[in-house]
Amino acid sequence: MSLRDRLTDDLKVAMKARDQLRMDVIRMIKAAVLNKEVELKKDLDDAEMSRVMTALIKQRRESVEQFEKAQRTDLAAKERQEISIIEGYLPPAVTPEQLAGIVAAAITETGARSMKDMGAVMKAVMARLAGQPVDGKLVSDLVRAKLQ
Repeated sequence: MSLRDRLTDDLKVAMKARDQLRMDVIRMIKAAVLNKEVELKKDLDDAEMSRVMTALIKQRRESVEQFEKAQRTDLAAKERQEISIIEGYLPPAVTPEQLAGIVAAAITETGARSMKDMGAVMKAVMARLAGQPVDGKLVSDLVRAKLQ
């Protein structure tokens, strides 16, 4: 079952269960995917939909930080719930050990020796991680540490 079909089925289930938060999150995901499809003028595959959802999670995490700074724990808690619902549609996250292995392989593959080669290594790593939820900053920090 494709991710798009799963979202549609889960939306129906949430409507029947009157689960307002889940309905809102699924509708938000579908709207973000539709906006991206209109922007790119093509239907998105599951990997591209996963990237859209990863961006939504990143936005929610930034919102959590802002709400916590403003002592709005109620809104921060709602954003955390939304993150957990969105993460349910993403493939399992890459473990730090797997990520370190991918970075090491990309460094070897590109023949990187210094920080000047960081762009090539990042491109190779992100290509291998396409469609998987991964924090770009974490990858960048790991590549930087290995190249220094």
